[in-house]
Amino acid sequence: MAQWIHMSQMIQRLSNDTVNNLYPPSAFPIEVRHFLAEWIESQRWDDFMLENVAQESQAQTLLDQTISLLQSFSQQNANVVDKMKLMQMSRNMTMFKQQPLRFGVMVKDILKKERDLLHTPAQTPNPPQYQQYLNRETSFPNMQDVDHLVLKVLDVQEIRQKMHQLQEELNWERQNYEGLQGPIQQNGLDPINVETQKLQNHIQQLEYNVKAMATKRFQLLKECVDCLDQCQTRLISRLKVWRWDQHKAAIGHPFDDNLNSLQTWCEQLLGVNGKLRQELMLIGEPIPELQERLRQLLQVLIQSSLVVDKQPPQVIKTQSKFSTTVRYLLGEKVAPGKPVVLKAQIINELQARNLGSAPGDNVGELINNTAILEHNTVSKSTCATFRNMSIKKIKRADRRGSESVTEEKFALLFSTEIIITGCDTPYRIQMISLPVVVIVHGSQDNNAMATIIWDCAFSEPDRVPFMVPERVPWRMMYSTLNSKFTSEVQTNHNLDHYNQHFLAQKIFDRPEFADDFSNTLVSWTQFNKEVLPGRPFTFWQWFEGVMELSKKHLKTYWSEGLIFGFIGKQHLHLILKDRPNGTFLLRFSDSEIGGITIAYVSASENGGQKIQNIQPFTKRDLDIRSLGDRIRDINDITHLYPEFPKHEVFKRFFSESPASPPGGYIPVSLKTKVGTESDSATPPTPSVTPLAESFPMNNFMQPFSPQNKEIMEAAPPVEFSSDSTPDFPDHIATDNNMELDFDTLQF
Repeated sequence: MAQWIHMSQMIQRLSNDTVNNLYPPSAFPIEVRHFLAEWIESQRWDDFMLENVAQESQAQTLLDQTISLLQSFSQQNANVVDKMKLMQMSRNMTMFKQQPLRFGVMVKDILKKERDLLHTPAQTPNPPQYQQYLNRETSFPNMQDVDHLVLKVLDVQEIRQKMHQLQEELNWERQNYEGLQGPIQQNGLDPINVETQKLQNHIQQLEYNVKAMATKRFQLLKECVDCLDQCQTRLISRLKVWRWDQHKAAIGHPFDDNLNSLQTWCEQLLGVNGKLRQELMLIGEPIPELQERLRQLLQVLIQSSLVVDKQPPQVIKTQSKFSTTVRYLLGEKVAPGKPVVLKAQIINELQARNLGSAPGDNVGELINNTAILEHNTVSKSTCATFRNMSIKKIKRADRRGSESVTEEKFALLFSTEIIITGCDTPYRIQMISLPVVVIVHGSQDNNAMATIIWDCAFSEPDRVPFMVPERVPWRMMYSTLNSKFTSEVQTNHNLDHYNQHFLAQKIFDRPEFADDFSNTLVSWTQFNKEVLPGRPFTFWQWFEGVMELSKKHLKTYWSEGLIFGFIGKQHLHLILKDRPNGTFLLRFSDSEIGGITIAYVSASENGGQKIQNIQPFTKRDLDIRSLGDRIRDINDITHLYPEFPKHEVFKRFFSESPASPPGGYIPVSLKTKVGTESDSATPPTPSVTPLAESFPMNNFMQPFSPQNKEIMEAAPPVEFSSDSTPDFPDHIATDNNMELDFDTLQF
C-alpha cells in the first residue's frame, strides 16, 4: 500500500485530465484503486501480456476477486454514497469477463504509470498555476449534464401528456364502437360493417400507440434516474473536493470557499428527484426498482448537503471562546414551521470512526453548543452560526506509548433533524468538522499546531478518521514547508534549492550529505517529537519561529530577495570565501528560535580573512530597532552579497533621524554596535560604485544542485588564510545590540 500512500499525495497536484487518463472512470475509477490499494499492490500484475493466452485464467481469477472485494466493501460500508458507488463499480467490472487479460494488462499499466510519476523529480508548486488549476476545477463543467437531465424530464412530462390525450381518444373511440354493435347485430348491413371495421382498426392502432408510448416513457424514466444518479455522484465528489481543499488551506493551499454553485446544483437535483417521483406516481402501476433508487438518492442528497462553512480553529484552548458556521445547501427547501436547531458535540477519534453506530460516552462539555438554522435572503444562504462556543472540559483517551496530549485529535459533530418540502419523512443529518487539538495552556499551542500541519499535509481523502502516515518522503515535507511559509509570510517568494537542502540536512542531522534528499523518508518523530541534536527545540518549533519572525518583521526583505534564509555554515563559506571584506548576507539562525543573523567577511588577526556571524536578532530586538536601521548602524558590513552597496539596497528601510525634542532637551537615539566594531559614530563611505539602482530579486547564486558532491565535500574551513588554522568563530556579541548616541543640541 506504500505506493498508493505516496501516489494519493501526488494526485492533488495533477490536473483533472491526467487523473482521468490514469484511472479511466468507466473502466478502473480511482475509487477502486483507493479501496483495494493494499490488495492490488500485493498481487502480481507485471507478467500480464495480451498475447499470452495462457495467463487468461490467472487474470480471470484476479478479476473475480476484484469484483468480490468491491461487493464486500460495499456491504460493510456505512456510507450510503460509497455503498452505492462500490456496487456500481463491481457491476461495471463485469465488462471484462470476456477479456480478463485486458483487465490484467490495464492494472499493470496503471501501476507502472504511478511508479513513473513518483520517480519524476518533485517541483516546488507555483501558486499562480495551482490557482488556475483550481479555477478550472471549480467551473463545474458537469452542470451541462444537469441541464441535459432537466430536458430529459421535460420529455417524460411531454410523453405523459401525449399519452393522456391518446388515452382519451381511445376511450372515446371504444365508446363509439360499443354504440355501433347494436345496429350491426340487428340488420347486418354491409356499410355498417365496413365502418365498424375501420373503427376497430383505428382502436387497435391507438392501443398500439399507447403501449409504445408507455414503453418509451418507462425507458426515458430509467434513463433519467441513471442520469440523476451520475449527476449526483459528481456533485458529491465535488463536495468532497471542496472539503478537501478546505482541509489543505491550513497549510497554505489556495481555497475558494464559495458554495453558491454547489448550492444551485443541489437544489436542481432535488427538484429533478421530486419531478421523477411524481411521474412514477402518475404511472399508476408501481415500479419498485426506480422508486427505491429515487428514495435512496433523495436521502443521500439531503444528508450530504450539510457543510461546515467556517471551520472552528483547529487548535482550541479550553475555556476560550470560538465560533464556527454550518451551512445547509438545501436551506430554501426546508419545510416552514418549527425552527431547525443544530447541536454540536465534541467527539474523539474512535467516535469519529463509528458515526453510524450508537453514540458513546461524552468526551467533553461544550458551552453554547446550539444554533438555529437561519435563511439570509440577500446571500440566499441558510446557516447556523455558533458564535460563543467554548470547551468547558475534555476527557482524554488513554495515550499510547510516548503520545502526548497535543497529538490527540478530536472533532466537532453537528447534527439535527430536518424535513424537506414535499417529503413527509424527517431526515437525521450530521457532519463533522476537521480534526482539532484541544489544549489547556498556551505553551501547548506550537506542538498542537504541528499535529494539525502533519494531518492536513499528509492525510488521504476518504481516510479512516484521523489516520495519517508515520513517515513521508522529504519532497512532500518540503512542499508543505514551502506552502506554509509563503502563506504565513504572505509572499510569492518561495524557498529555493539552497534552503531546501539545508532544511533537509537539519531535519536528518546530516550536514555533510550532498546528495538529493527527495525520496528520503522523514518521520513525525523527526518533525516534532525529538529535539534537534545539541538544541533544546524540535525542527517544527525552530521553523515556526522563523515563520513568525518573518511574518512580523521581515516580509518585505524576504519578498524582495534580500534574505538568503536557510543556509548552513559550510555552504555559507563556499559563497563568501572569495568576496572582499565587508561582504555580508542575511540568514536565519540555526541555533536560536526566531532569529536572523548577519554573516560577513572580515580580516583575521594573521592578515587573512574569516567569516563572522553577528549575534541573532530576535522579534524583541526588531521591535526595538528595525533590521534596516541595524544594518546601517554596523560599520563592518558594507556590501550585500554578491556586491551591492548596503546604502543603495537598504536605504528605503532606513528610518529618518528623529526631530529635536521640545524644551531644549538633548536628543537620544539607539544604535546597534558590534563587539569588534570601533566606536566611531560615522560609518565609512562605500568604496564600490553602485551596480544598480535597486537590488534585483533572487540574485544570490546560480541554482544549487545537491548532486554536486564536490562542492560540499571539498568545503575548506571557514577561515581561509593560507597560513592560519581553520576556525569557525562564535556569534559576535552586540553589547545587547544597542548603545546610546547623544547629539549636542545647537541653540
